[in-house]
Amino acid sequence: MGLRISNRRLARSTGGNVAIFLFLAVGALFMALPMIYAISQAFKPLNELFIFPPQFFPRHPTLDNFSDLFILMAQSWVPITRYLFNSLFIVVMGTAGNVIFGSLCAYALAKHDFPGKALINSLILLSLMFAGSVLVIPRYLTMSYLNWINTYSALIVPAWSATLGVYLMRNFIDHMVHDSLLEAARIDGASEFYIYWRVVMPIVKPAWLTLIILSFQQLWGDQGSMFLYAEELKPLPYALSQIIGGGVGRAGVAAAVSVILMIIPITVFIINQSQIVQTMGTSGITGE
Repeated sequence: MGLRISNRRLARSTGGNVAIFLFLAVGALFMALPMIYAISQAFKPLNELFIFPPQFFPRHPTLDNFSDLFILMAQSWVPITRYLFNSLFIVVMGTAGNVIFGSLCAYALAKHDFPGKALINSLILLSLMFAGSVLVIPRYLTMSYLNWINTYSALIVPAWSATLGVYLMRNFIDHMVHDSLLEAARIDGASEFYIYWRVVMPIVKPAWLTLIILSFQQLWGDQGSMFLYAEELKPLPYALSQIIGGGVGRAGVAAAVSVILMIIPITVFIINQSQIVQTMGTSGITGE
């Protein structure tokens, strides 16, 4: 089996390139409209938020919504930096564990034969059919049995066992990593963990970058209100949701909160998306 790099280019006219560019630009603008509207809402004064029909852009942009938000957060007896630390700690630890444990399990399921392998694959597929709300009560009972209620572990450890990561990584490893490459590494004396870390993981980089995005977004939006009772352990989304629960008078603050909550996930997505595009663009290797 040989490897070759495919560098074929499609022949298109200048008019075709311009048409495709315009089509993609219009599609990108259309998909970005909800985000642009949310950002514009955050800079509207309170009287403009209730204009009918609603205006897409603010007539008199202001930063009062953000200043009011910081004033409200400053009045909290738990500093906003504590809420931010809780969110970042839960997200980083949960995402890292999801990627590591998911990829280890996926590598074993994709490239090793052992009793019960087919059953495990079937259970993983079956678990993807259940909504997260179905697992809330079993998850709470499990955390209570382990005495992990009101601890970070109640949110972090369940993220490590998310089956979506295992399913995604297993498919990528099964299709992208050739058995001959693994056999060559074993002949050279490489251990299984060395093969996993230095051979498999670089090849399936698009898979675990995608998994980082999915896991980060899910954990970032988790308020943890069912498992965390101490105020000093609660994440930032919970604190912000309590602030915007003050009625119509805090509509501007609510708009500012929505922008703050989506800044970090969007930033992570943009960073990882650029790496995914670069990786896919430079990995045009096909087997013969």
